[in-house]
Amino acid sequence: MTKLVRDLMHKGLITCPPDTPLGQVAVLLVENHIHSLVITDSTGKPVGLISDFDLLTGEWLSADGENLETMKRLTAGKLMTSPIDTIEADVPWQDAAHLMLEKQDHRLVVSENGEAVGVVSISDLVAAISTQTKAARETVSDVMAYAFLVCRDKTPIIAAARIMTKTHWRSVIVVDINSKPLGIVTGQDLLWHVDQDGVYENLNVEDVMSHPLSTIDIHASLHEAANLMIQKHFHRLIVTDKNEAGGFPLGILSSFDIVAEMARPGSAWQG
Repeated sequence: MTKLVRDLMHKGLITCPPDTPLGQVAVLLVENHIHSLVITDSTGKPVGLISDFDLLTGEWLSADGENLETMKRLTAGKLMTSPIDTIEADVPWQDAAHLMLEKQDHRLVVSENGEAVGVVSISDLVAAISTQTKAARETVSDVMAYAFLVCRDKTPIIAAARIMTKTHWRSVIVVDINSKPLGIVTGQDLLWHVDQDGVYENLNVEDVMSHPLSTIDIHASLHEAANLMIQKHFHRLIVTDKNEAGGFPLGILSSFDIVAEMARPGSAWQG
Protein backbone atom coordinates (compact mmCIF):
# COMPACT_ATOMS: atom_id res chain seq x y z
CA MET A 1 0.00 0.00 0.00
CA THR A 2 1.31 3.43 -0.95
CA LYS A 3 2.43 5.50 2.01
CA LEU A 4 0.93 8.94 2.50
CA VAL A 5 2.74 12.13 3.44
CA ARG A 6 1.30 11.84 6.97
CA ASP A 7 3.06 8.48 7.37
CA LEU A 8 6.47 10.04 6.76
CA MET A 9 6.19 13.56 8.13
CA HIS A 10 7.53 14.82 11.45
CA LYS A 11 4.43 15.69 13.43
CA GLY A 12 4.20 19.11 15.02
CA LEU A 13 6.18 22.25 14.25
CA ILE A 14 9.32 23.56 15.89
CA THR A 15 8.94 27.30 15.54
CA CYS A 16 10.38 30.67 16.37
CA PRO A 17 9.12 34.25 15.89
CA PRO A 18 10.51 36.48 13.11
CA ASP A 19 12.53 38.60 15.56
CA THR A 20 14.66 35.64 16.75
CA PRO A 21 18.41 36.44 16.41
CA LEU A 22 20.37 34.19 14.07
CA GLY A 23 22.54 32.94 16.92
CA GLN A 24 19.44 31.69 18.74
CA VAL A 25 18.16 30.07 15.53
CA ALA A 26 21.44 28.12 15.39
CA VAL A 27 20.93 26.98 19.01
CA LEU A 28 17.39 25.78 18.30
CA LEU A 29 18.48 23.84 15.21
CA VAL A 30 21.28 22.07 17.07
CA GLU A 31 19.27 21.37 20.23
CA ASN A 32 16.43 19.81 18.23
CA HIS A 33 18.68 18.01 15.70
CA ILE A 34 16.81 19.54 12.76
CA HIS A 35 17.74 21.46 9.62
CA SER A 36 15.03 24.14 9.61
CA LEU A 37 12.61 26.10 11.79
CA VAL A 38 9.13 27.33 10.92
CA ILE A 39 8.74 31.07 11.42
CA THR A 40 5.35 31.99 12.86
CA ASP A 41 3.62 35.35 13.31
CA SER A 42 1.94 36.62 16.48
CA THR A 43 -1.13 34.44 15.79
CA GLY A 44 0.94 31.27 15.37
CA LYS A 45 0.46 31.18 11.61
CA PRO A 46 3.50 29.89 9.66
CA VAL A 47 4.96 32.67 7.51
CA GLY A 48 8.34 31.30 6.48
CA LEU A 49 11.16 28.79 6.92
CA ILE A 50 14.75 29.33 7.96
CA SER A 51 17.29 26.54 7.42
CA ASP A 52 20.86 25.74 8.36
CA PHE A 53 21.80 26.67 4.78
CA ASP A 54 20.32 30.14 5.32
CA LEU A 55 22.57 30.52 8.36
CA LEU A 56 25.58 29.69 6.20
CA THR A 57 24.82 32.90 4.32
CA GLY A 58 25.04 34.84 7.57
CA GLU A 59 28.34 33.19 8.49
CA TRP A 60 29.77 33.85 5.02
CA LEU A 61 28.80 37.52 5.13
CA SER A 62 30.35 38.05 8.58
CA ALA A 63 33.90 38.00 7.25
CA ASP A 64 35.24 40.61 9.70
CA GLY A 65 34.32 42.15 13.02
CA GLU A 66 32.20 44.95 11.58
CA ASN A 67 30.20 42.66 9.33
CA LEU A 68 29.82 40.17 12.17
CA GLU A 69 28.18 42.80 14.36
CA THR A 70 25.82 43.68 11.50
CA MET A 71 24.87 40.05 10.93
CA LYS A 72 24.35 39.45 14.65
CA ARG A 73 21.62 42.08 14.56
CA LEU A 74 19.78 40.24 11.78
CA THR A 75 16.77 38.13 12.70
CA ALA A 76 15.11 35.00 11.36
CA GLY A 77 12.52 37.08 9.56
CA LYS A 78 15.22 38.73 7.44
CA LEU A 79 16.69 35.49 6.13
CA MET A 80 13.62 33.26 6.04
CA THR A 81 12.19 31.78 2.86
CA SER A 82 8.66 33.00 2.28
CA PRO A 83 5.99 32.11 1.29
CA ILE A 84 6.00 28.50 2.48
CA ASP A 85 5.24 25.64 0.09
CA THR A 86 2.74 23.23 1.62
CA ILE A 87 1.30 19.81 0.87
CA GLU A 88 -1.73 17.97 2.18
CA ALA A 89 -1.18 15.16 4.69
CA ASP A 90 -3.39 12.63 2.89
CA VAL A 91 -1.70 12.59 -0.52
CA PRO A 92 0.80 9.91 -1.69
CA TRP A 93 4.39 10.59 -0.69
CA GLN A 94 5.37 10.62 -4.36
CA ASP A 95 3.37 13.86 -4.74
CA ALA A 96 5.64 15.45 -2.14
CA ALA A 97 8.70 14.27 -4.08
CA HIS A 98 7.40 15.81 -7.32
CA LEU A 99 6.55 19.10 -5.60
CA MET A 100 9.98 19.32 -3.96
CA LEU A 101 11.64 18.83 -7.35
CA GLU A 102 9.36 21.36 -9.00
CA LYS A 103 9.86 24.01 -6.30
CA GLN A 104 13.50 23.08 -5.56
CA ASP A 105 12.53 22.65 -1.90
CA HIS A 106 14.23 20.48 0.70
CA ARG A 107 11.15 20.37 2.93
CA LEU A 108 7.42 21.13 2.87
CA VAL A 109 5.01 22.15 5.59
CA VAL A 110 2.21 19.58 5.84
CA SER A 111 -1.33 20.84 6.25
CA GLU A 112 -4.60 19.20 7.28
CA ASN A 113 -7.99 20.95 7.32
CA GLY A 114 -6.22 24.24 6.73
CA GLU A 115 -3.87 23.84 9.70
CA ALA A 116 -0.12 23.18 9.63
CA VAL A 117 0.47 19.81 11.33
CA GLY A 118 4.04 18.87 10.49
CA VAL A 119 7.01 18.99 8.14
CA VAL A 120 8.18 16.47 5.54
CA SER A 121 11.74 16.61 4.22
CA ILE A 122 13.86 15.02 1.51
CA SER A 123 15.37 12.79 4.21
CA ASP A 124 11.91 11.49 5.08
CA LEU A 125 11.22 10.64 1.44
CA VAL A 126 14.60 8.93 1.05
CA ALA A 127 13.62 6.74 4.02
CA ALA A 128 10.48 5.74 2.09
CA ILE A 129 12.59 4.79 -0.92
CA SER A 130 14.80 2.60 1.26
CA THR A 131 11.85 0.41 2.22
CA GLN A 132 10.57 -0.17 -1.32
CA THR A 133 12.53 -3.37 -1.99
CA LYS A 134 12.66 -6.28 0.42
CA ALA A 135 16.15 -7.55 1.16
CA ALA A 136 16.87 -10.99 -0.26
CA ARG A 137 18.99 -12.14 2.71
CA GLU A 138 21.35 -14.15 0.59
CA THR A 139 24.65 -12.32 0.30
CA VAL A 140 26.69 -9.67 2.05
CA SER A 141 25.35 -7.08 -0.40
CA ASP A 142 21.82 -7.57 0.94
CA VAL A 143 22.54 -6.29 4.45
CA MET A 144 25.85 -4.37 4.35
CA ALA A 145 26.16 -0.64 4.90
CA TYR A 146 27.09 0.99 1.60
CA ALA A 147 27.92 4.24 3.37
CA PHE A 148 30.76 4.37 5.87
CA LEU A 149 33.16 6.67 7.65
CA VAL A 150 36.71 6.84 6.39
CA CYS A 151 39.73 8.74 7.63
CA ARG A 152 43.45 9.00 6.95
CA ASP A 153 45.88 7.08 9.10
CA LYS A 154 47.28 10.42 10.34
CA THR A 155 43.92 11.59 11.73
CA PRO A 156 44.20 12.55 15.44
CA ILE A 157 42.15 10.24 17.64
CA ILE A 158 40.28 13.21 19.11
CA ALA A 159 39.12 14.19 15.61
CA ALA A 160 38.02 10.59 15.00
CA ALA A 161 36.09 10.60 18.28
CA ARG A 162 34.30 13.81 17.31
CA ILE A 163 33.12 12.55 13.92
CA MET A 164 32.04 9.20 15.40
CA THR A 165 30.00 11.08 18.00
CA LYS A 166 28.37 13.38 15.45
CA THR A 167 27.43 10.56 13.07
CA HIS A 168 26.60 7.93 15.73
CA TRP A 169 28.96 5.47 14.03
CA ARG A 170 31.02 3.14 16.19
CA SER A 171 33.86 2.57 13.73
CA VAL A 172 35.89 4.24 10.99
CA ILE A 173 37.76 2.67 8.06
CA VAL A 174 41.39 3.83 8.07
CA VAL A 175 43.19 4.40 4.74
CA ASP A 176 46.69 5.50 3.78
CA ILE A 177 47.68 8.40 1.52
CA ASN A 178 46.87 6.28 -1.54
CA SER A 179 43.38 5.42 -0.22
CA LYS A 180 44.45 1.84 0.48
CA PRO A 181 42.47 0.40 3.42
CA LEU A 182 44.62 -0.43 6.43
CA GLY A 183 41.98 -1.56 8.90
CA ILE A 184 39.24 -0.30 11.20
CA VAL A 185 39.42 1.87 14.32
CA THR A 186 36.58 1.51 16.82
CA GLY A 187 35.32 3.34 19.88
CA GLN A 188 36.83 0.60 22.02
CA ASP A 189 40.25 1.28 20.45
CA LEU A 190 39.97 4.89 21.57
CA LEU A 191 39.01 3.91 25.13
CA TRP A 192 42.22 1.91 25.54
CA HIS A 193 44.15 5.17 25.26
CA VAL A 194 42.46 7.22 27.96
CA ASP A 195 44.23 7.89 31.24
CA GLN A 196 43.36 9.95 34.32
CA ASP A 197 44.21 13.16 32.48
CA GLY A 198 42.06 12.32 29.44
CA VAL A 199 43.13 11.21 25.97
CA TYR A 200 46.70 11.14 24.67
CA GLU A 201 46.34 14.05 22.27
CA ASN A 202 49.46 13.22 20.26
CA LEU A 203 48.12 9.88 19.03
CA ASN A 204 46.73 9.25 15.55
CA VAL A 205 44.27 6.51 14.57
CA GLU A 206 47.11 4.40 13.11
CA ASP A 207 48.63 4.30 16.61
CA VAL A 208 45.53 2.83 18.25
CA MET A 209 43.93 0.74 15.48
CA SER A 210 43.54 -2.84 16.76
CA HIS A 211 41.46 -4.25 13.89
CA PRO A 212 43.81 -5.15 11.04
CA LEU A 213 42.53 -5.38 7.48
CA SER A 214 39.94 -8.14 7.20
CA THR A 215 37.74 -8.20 4.14
CA ILE A 216 34.72 -10.08 2.80
CA ASP A 217 33.64 -10.27 -0.82
CA ILE A 218 30.38 -8.48 -1.60
CA HIS A 219 29.05 -11.65 -3.24
CA ALA A 220 29.84 -13.89 -0.25
CA SER A 221 26.97 -15.48 1.65
CA LEU A 222 25.89 -14.23 5.06
CA HIS A 223 26.91 -17.62 6.42
CA GLU A 224 30.48 -17.06 5.17
CA ALA A 225 30.55 -13.59 6.70
CA ALA A 226 29.27 -14.79 10.06
CA ASN A 227 31.77 -17.65 10.04
CA LEU A 228 34.67 -15.27 9.36
CA MET A 229 33.58 -12.92 12.14
CA ILE A 230 33.41 -15.83 14.59
CA GLN A 231 36.81 -17.21 13.55
CA LYS A 232 38.58 -13.86 13.85
CA HIS A 233 36.49 -12.51 16.75
CA PHE A 234 35.74 -9.41 14.63
CA HIS A 235 32.52 -7.43 14.77
CA ARG A 236 33.19 -5.67 11.45
CA LEU A 237 34.48 -6.60 8.01
CA ILE A 238 35.44 -4.32 5.13
CA VAL A 239 33.43 -5.22 2.02
CA THR A 240 35.34 -5.45 -1.27
CA ASP A 241 34.86 -6.97 -4.72
CA LYS A 242 37.33 -9.74 -5.51
CA ASN A 243 37.01 -8.80 -9.18
CA GLU A 244 38.39 -5.33 -8.46
CA ALA A 245 41.85 -5.95 -7.07
CA GLY A 246 43.09 -3.02 -5.04
CA GLY A 247 39.76 -1.24 -5.35
CA PHE A 248 38.35 1.15 -2.75
CA PRO A 249 36.04 -0.44 -0.14
CA LEU A 250 32.43 -0.85 -1.22
CA GLY A 251 31.09 -0.72 2.31
CA ILE A 252 31.28 -2.25 5.74
CA LEU A 253 29.48 -5.21 7.29
CA SER A 254 28.98 -5.38 11.03
CA SER A 255 27.56 -8.04 13.29
CA PHE A 256 24.74 -5.58 14.02
CA ASP A 257 23.81 -5.50 10.31
CA ILE A 258 23.25 -9.26 10.39
CA VAL A 259 21.33 -9.11 13.67
CA ALA A 260 19.18 -6.25 12.33
CA GLU A 261 18.20 -8.42 9.37
CA MET A 262 17.26 -11.23 11.77
CA ALA A 263 15.05 -8.79 13.71
CA ARG A 264 13.37 -7.27 10.66
CA PRO A 265 9.61 -7.97 10.45
CA GLY A 266 9.04 -10.55 7.75
CA SER A 267 12.55 -11.99 7.92
CA ALA A 268 13.13 -15.74 8.02
CA TRP A 269 13.82 -15.48 11.74
CA GLN A 270 10.48 -13.78 12.44
CA GLY A 271 8.26 -16.11 10.38
